[in-house]
Amino acid sequence: MIDNRLSEEYEELRKTVAAFARDEVAPVIGEFYMREEFPYEIVAKMGEMGLFGLPFDEAYGGMGGDYFAMCLAVEELARIDSSVAVTLEAGVSLGAMPIYRFGTEEQKQEWLPQLCTGQMLGAFGLTEPGAGSDAGGARTTAVRKGDDWVINGSKAYITNSGTDITGVITVAAVTGTDDKGAKEISTIMAPSGTPGLSVSKPYSKVGWAASDTHELGFDDVHVPAANLLGDLGRGYAQFLSILTEGRVAVSALATGLAQGCVDECVRYANERETFGRPIGKYQAIQFKIAEMEARTHTARLAYYAAAAKMLRGEPFKREAAISKLISSNAAMDNARDATQIFGGMGFINEAPVARYYRDAKILEVGEGTSEVQKMLIARELGL
Repeated sequence: MIDNRLSEEYEELRKTVAAFARDEVAPVIGEFYMREEFPYEIVAKMGEMGLFGLPFDEAYGGMGGDYFAMCLAVEELARIDSSVAVTLEAGVSLGAMPIYRFGTEEQKQEWLPQLCTGQMLGAFGLTEPGAGSDAGGARTTAVRKGDDWVINGSKAYITNSGTDITGVITVAAVTGTDDKGAKEISTIMAPSGTPGLSVSKPYSKVGWAASDTHELGFDDVHVPAANLLGDLGRGYAQFLSILTEGRVAVSALATGLAQGCVDECVRYANERETFGRPIGKYQAIQFKIAEMEARTHTARLAYYAAAAKMLRGEPFKREAAISKLISSNAAMDNARDATQIFGGMGFINEAPVARYYRDAKILEVGEGTSEVQKMLIARELGL
């Protein structure tokens, strides 16, 4: 029979991160959010806990765990705040994981120890102003000149790309054409501070206000030929596999946000009184919160199932898309219902549910829109 109980190790990790999120993140993150300020001290503590190294081998400074362990940490962080959660998720699945999956031994030894400890953040330069879901429409180019790659172009909406501890950007760039004339895309690592690499001012975002997001420019950026990540021309396949994994992690984040909405509503419904009794005694409120919990439970089961197939080495593209679709819908629906339950207080930014409401929408867009997930599911069904 299927047993979804967490092992002792997983449960201990979950409790540890939950305590950290409750005791260290919750009391201060609201101020960071309102100031649209990156929480360096929180990130440093996460690094000291080993969260950035959870799925990586100890040989590279990691914790020797797996991807599911990282997802559990992301979920617990997102129950309190999504900006902190996405900093971890992107730092691991988009910043360090491409190097871990496709890098040479030399590249791993050079970059992973700092990325695993959180002393450095990496970013994944995929999206462009004119190429989002249509990643094959990328216009950023990399031309081989002698012992260098010369990169030109721009990237948009790149997480963890402009912090004081950002160390490397993995850039998806057109490096030629194949036999059929289609674009050949490769991934190349560009260290932060390389001449010609410019970081625009931070976006002022609707949500995730305490996370770091920038547009990047590449103007004759020279990097060593050895900075090619993986095989030449295999960049498209590489980032598709990275995004498939990432959808499981984003599903965990969405599940955490959905659970955070339930947590806050249960607390508020027991405290807020109308007509002489707590609003949680009214069946209308009970039913709404019950639906929120049912959505969250379903979302968690979906991402657990996708992660289980991933860890077994089985194809999980369909399950990843399903979990991303279900969990992002749950997050958005729960955030809306939580705001309704809180009433006027839910419209005040100091209330956590107001932050959840602002943070939820991007989950239906980032790392593949809901429409893209439906397209992937249909393809996996043979349509």
